[in-house]
Amino acid sequence: MDRTALVTGASSGIGKATAAALAARGYRVVGTSRHPETLGPGQRAEGVEYLPLDLGDDASIESLAAAAGNVDVLVNNAGESQSGPFEELPGDALRRLFQVNVLGPVRLSQLLLPGMRARGYGRVVMVGSMLASFPLAYRSSYVATKAALKGFSNGARHEYSPFGVWLTTVEPGSISTGISERRTKYTSATSPHREDFERMLAALDRNEKAGVSADRVAATIVKAVEASRPGPLYAVGSNAALVFPLRRLLPRTLVERATHRRHDLRR
Repeated sequence: MDRTALVTGASSGIGKATAAALAARGYRVVGTSRHPETLGPGQRAEGVEYLPLDLGDDASIESLAAAAGNVDVLVNNAGESQSGPFEELPGDALRRLFQVNVLGPVRLSQLLLPGMRARGYGRVVMVGSMLASFPLAYRSSYVATKAALKGFSNGARHEYSPFGVWLTTVEPGSISTGISERRTKYTSATSPHREDFERMLAALDRNEKAGVSADRVAATIVKAVEASRPGPLYAVGSNAALVFPLRRLLPRTLVERATHRRHDLRR
């Protein structure tokens, strides 16, 4: 296959599994890591070339776009997770999260889309989160970034589909990738939200440990990439095939209550 795929955050979890799956299907795959020179053999997907990327640095994004060459498939997977009571989220942490989770992927897409359009073929997959469709307390900043990413994708789809270029979003639910160990948390020792917050985190960690594998999410991403007309949204994990239809049928307050009960928030 004479196609090049660029997968950000390809040294672990969903990104690594996706890079490996695309390489196995014959794509030339470029994966990114903040420091690819430090990756051991177990952190590299087989058959994948690694380049550096720091989504918090515009110069790094531009360097990657130039070094990757003609990219036919972009999987915007890299990002950060954040939790904390709304009123206790530091401004600098919020700005960093939006830069890494939203503005960085958007800028990379802007740099690569003109080439896709000119060649008459392209796929851009935004790896979001089911929390963008089912918002959760104490995850408001993360929810907002994933909802913003989906908004860019949905809004721009029709701009590019006439040129054979499709934007889509894949929303994973609870995925067993170890992300709970890397989540940044913001709360004070005297926070009135502390008990609820810690109970939610414990449930979140429990649900993620029991979640579906990164390979299953990667298979969904490959399905979206290889569809002749990719849909706007693909969801996987957390009983997505059941809960999304129910979300359309049930009152929003009931869906909200069910989401919070799943995370041991019962008020």
